[in-house]
Amino acid sequence: MSIAMALSISCNYTAVSAQNQVRVTVKSNSTTALENVRNLVRAVGIPSVKSSPVESLQKGNWVKLICGASFEDVVDIRNLSLVYTLAGVDCIDCAADASVVSAVNEGIEAATEIFDLLRPWVMISVNDDEDLHFRKAEFDPEDCPLDCSRPCQMVCPANAISLEDRNSTSQLSYAANTNGGFKGGVLTERCYGCGRCFPICPYDKINVVTYIRDINSTAELIKRGDVDALEIHTSARQTSPFKELWDGLQDSIRHLRLVAVSLPDIGETTITSMNSLYSIMEPHLHCLNLWQLDGRPMSGDIGRGATKASISFARRLAATRERPNDKALSKSFLDISGFLQLAGGTNAHTVDGLRKVGLFQTSSSSENSRDEKLKVGSPSPMNASIAGVAYGGYARKIVGRVLSTMQSQQGAVRIEEHPEHLLQALREALALVGTVKCYDPSPVLLQ
Repeated sequence: MSIAMALSISCNYTAVSAQNQVRVTVKSNSTTALENVRNLVRAVGIPSVKSSPVESLQKGNWVKLICGASFEDVVDIRNLSLVYTLAGVDCIDCAADASVVSAVNEGIEAATEIFDLLRPWVMISVNDDEDLHFRKAEFDPEDCPLDCSRPCQMVCPANAISLEDRNSTSQLSYAANTNGGFKGGVLTERCYGCGRCFPICPYDKINVVTYIRDINSTAELIKRGDVDALEIHTSARQTSPFKELWDGLQDSIRHLRLVAVSLPDIGETTITSMNSLYSIMEPHLHCLNLWQLDGRPMSGDIGRGATKASISFARRLAATRERPNDKALSKSFLDISGFLQLAGGTNAHTVDGLRKVGLFQTSSSSENSRDEKLKVGSPSPMNASIAGVAYGGYARKIVGRVLSTMQSQQGAVRIEEHPEHLLQALREALALVGTVKCYDPSPVLLQ
């Protein structure tokens, strides 16, 4: 989808008035391209629109970049973090790995050196049990017949599978010889567990490797001082694994600004489960909390319809925040604090979908939802019903195309050293982030 199409979704206001717009003239000379990047950030109005993450949550224009709970390619993660920091995201979510967290922070630092913007929060993701986001594909390439058409390699959205003829340094050209197998296989650091390769292998040779992040390692990582937020992925079907993880992290929770819980829609028991999870957290929760509504996990890059599940999930939960007059219906009321944020299938069509159901940056009507004083982390009655949107696969895809081109031409490099590519990547990121932030689209479209 073109940038013009992405930004055609208008907001109720523009970031800067027409008389204050700065026209961006793109120059081809790479020595001036970095200045073009600064001009674009200034022209779109990010400095005037960008607010603190807390304010974004309250206004309903919070945007989170999901690097991936299992994605560990530190070169790409650094560059993605740089680009989306310049685009004005509020949070960058990544794997709970020390090298990955360092890569995110390095990307943020590089971005703030280019333009003085507020830093996004750094979030790490962990799981309390087996979870789709915490798995990798695995297979022995030598077991693959040479006449295989390699559908796994073609379907992988992360370019995490590379297969070459074992006897050649170039990629395989199909030959009559079917003995000997391939070399290569899964690039573990790039695989984020989307699962698209599992059913497509004609020889059923791809295995699923699942894992659970270590509690003690996670606690130490939080205490390191460069992590602002934690996200716990849970199935919400049972609370004992969640409680074990929460109890193990209690000593480190005080270092955080936000705790998020990511969960799927499990039907009629969703609200009961959320209330149970909150009751576990509440005694030791001294920061903001957020509920990530994981509609259709790791599918935002597939197409327009992928976002429907997350919008439907959000619509149902937002409605449950109004306390029913009939006490018999109280079990269906979401009697917890915390912001609601979409994820799972989110893409350039998500905001349009939210607007159609009246949930885009509309205030919550939950002022009568409880009589007692608002708890820590609870959105006030004047806050938006939906705090914002997290973008994962789609966000990585649109910028990843630029990164892939740059790396194929230049090798694994820092994107700011090739500002013409940075400018192109930033335009893609702005087209997505701008749908939530309501940036002025005209400077981007002028280019």
